[in-house]
Amino acid sequence: MKRPNVLLITSDQQHWNTIGALGGEPLTPNLDRLAREGTAFTRAYCPNPTCTPTRASILTGRHPSQHGAWTLGTKLLEDRRTVAQEFSEAGYRTGLIGKAHFQPLRGSGDYPSLEAYPTLQDLDYWRTFHGPFYGFDHVELARNHTNEAHVGQHYALWMEEKGCLNWRDYFLAPTGTMDPSISHTWPIPEEFHYDTWIAERTMAMMEGHKREGEPFLLWASFFDPHPDYLVPEPWDKLYDPAGVTVPSATAGEHERNPPHFGLTQTEAPDFGHLKETGYGIHGYQSHLLPDEERRRLVATYYGMISLMDKHIGRILDKLDELGLAEDTLVVFTTDHGHFFGQHGLQYKGGFHYEDLIRVPFLVRQPGRVPAGRQSDAIQSLVDLAPSFLNLCGIPVPAEMTGVDQGAVWRGERQEARSHAIVEFRHEPTTIHQKTYVDRRYKLTVYYNQTYGELFDLQEDPGELRNLWDEPDRLALKAELLLRYAWAELGKEAMPMPRVWHA
Repeated sequence: MKRPNVLLITSDQQHWNTIGALGGEPLTPNLDRLAREGTAFTRAYCPNPTCTPTRASILTGRHPSQHGAWTLGTKLLEDRRTVAQEFSEAGYRTGLIGKAHFQPLRGSGDYPSLEAYPTLQDLDYWRTFHGPFYGFDHVELARNHTNEAHVGQHYALWMEEKGCLNWRDYFLAPTGTMDPSISHTWPIPEEFHYDTWIAERTMAMMEGHKREGEPFLLWASFFDPHPDYLVPEPWDKLYDPAGVTVPSATAGEHERNPPHFGLTQTEAPDFGHLKETGYGIHGYQSHLLPDEERRRLVATYYGMISLMDKHIGRILDKLDELGLAEDTLVVFTTDHGHFFGQHGLQYKGGFHYEDLIRVPFLVRQPGRVPAGRQSDAIQSLVDLAPSFLNLCGIPVPAEMTGVDQGAVWRGERQEARSHAIVEFRHEPTTIHQKTYVDRRYKLTVYYNQTYGELFDLQEDPGELRNLWDEPDRLALKAELLLRYAWAELGKEAMPMPRVWHA
């Protein structure tokens, strides 16, 4: 039997409801096509609403509290078993194009980082380095979101190969940081945009694997629509700010929430003991913005998604052109969601609303995954690794705690998991929370705090009424706390089998 290929396509920080065919506002004809030709899962969750922890979970099939890269600025240690390593040892060719973010921007003696300065911008180093990297035989990497100063690695080399020798003009302010004078319209031409690079190099890798007749696991990892909000012409004008729907807070909705929610709606919030010494916490600042600017942000965010969608379409077209579509499992998702006004919030942080922890999730494999179907079966991104392995007939390592979703993707089983766990942590003395979400309820607990969140997603899908302190919901809260404890026990890894009675 011919072994299937696996193509994972991810965006970065994309709200779950931003695919046109599923009711979202942006124009996404190619993601719409993927939804029509496969199954859309409407209840998919990230294991952490920030980049490094979730991306490491995709790679390892484990939650951040298990694989160790538990927050931004940490490193996924090289001794962790990865899905790429398993595929490589099973005879697959493995590759990653685009964003990795498995390592921090600053390394240390004990924890060196290839994704750190100054190596990040040592182009001579990247001319010869393409792996191995966490089990990937071949990587082509970059580390930016729009015009960040982090640009370097293989993306910078590609721009120079394309004749863009002045690429620094589009990225670096005189201070060596992002240029704050650039907003919304990014002057970089689309031909040198990282979406173009990711699509071009992904297609080249598929062509190579086709020539060699090798099965592949390939991750096309896009950077957008992660802020800063910048997109080149003509995508910056695709959406009229006056015509977009801009979500907002509902009066009084944060009165029952933990204190950090309401503080975001003040001009100069003081987060007191929740402030972390030395390193920042995403979301712990004022989220107030002028209405005109919020509209521009939403319009630009949609433009970034539509531009990315164009280049995802190029990759899908290349699969067809090469005759690989029938033999390739394609999964599209993102690493976590995004706020663009919902509940009065912007970007991300320790606010586990559906907008942030729920993610778009599309699966296509002609003849094996039902086409034109939607499913509300709960998915977690920790399930990707074991599901890929099982679908390709490769044994799943015992330390992977994700659930095999293969039968659910094929429509042979209604669900494989009853709940998902989402983690967010900086230091225990600042912010450390976990969320249990099942088919109806969502419970969030905070380390060493008596406050929390409890939402009935069936009766209150907008999550406007926190039931945590409601007297008539005490029994429900107790039951959900017990379910959460069971869920934590249930995701413990069992890497060593019991081989004798003592």
